[in-house]
Amino acid sequence: MKVVIMEKTETGELVALDARDWNDQMIAMMNHANYLQVNGKEYEMVEGRLNVNEPYMELLVLAVKHETAEAAEA
Repeated sequence: MKVVIMEKTETGELVALDARDWNDQMIAMMNHANYLQVNGKEYEMVEGRLNVNEPYMELLVLAVKHETAEAAEA
């Protein structure tokens, strides 16, 4: 099944990050994972939407912000 990953930015804009076919194992793993990586960046999976008119699923994700070691110590 085709999966389209959409990032919701801080301004509320939706940006398509990735679109590709996922196999059954990858889709099943969504039941066990809350985060995913796309192009070296980590995202939290927020929700999914199945489009029955078009054969694809959309995943809404938010970028994960990592604190630097210096910021955590301050």
